[in-house]
Amino acid sequence: MDENAPLLVIVDAANVVGSVPDGWWRDRRGAAERLRDRLAADGVPGRPGPVEIVLVVEGAARGVESVPGVRVEAAPGSGDDRVVELAAAAEGRPCLVVTADRELRRRVTERGAEVTGPRTVRG
Repeated sequence: MDENAPLLVIVDAANVVGSVPDGWWRDRRGAAERLRDRLAADGVPGRPGPVEIVLVVEGAARGVESVPGVRVEAAPGSGDDRVVELAAAAEGRPCLVVTADRELRRRVTERGAEVTGPRTVRG
């Protein structure tokens, strides 16, 4: 593993946004944009050092733009599948996936990623 590579943090936007019943379902794109902006401002608490943050969006949240500090990946199909693809492509560098989805957690840990829950980035 390349310990000098910045930590790749892949955030499952739908899962993180959906972890708190705050009305996100009325404006999925807006909720994903607020999460993106929080990540750009705060990074990943408890993870010092350089990080590369990728926010994976799907469905109604497609079209959310990247901003400095957060690259947005619009999944062409399943957001979970895109998260797994990104984790697999990160082989050889530290990778952290933010999700509470049990099946997704299993799939990415099989590819060497660490996992953490939505509270890590919900603030």
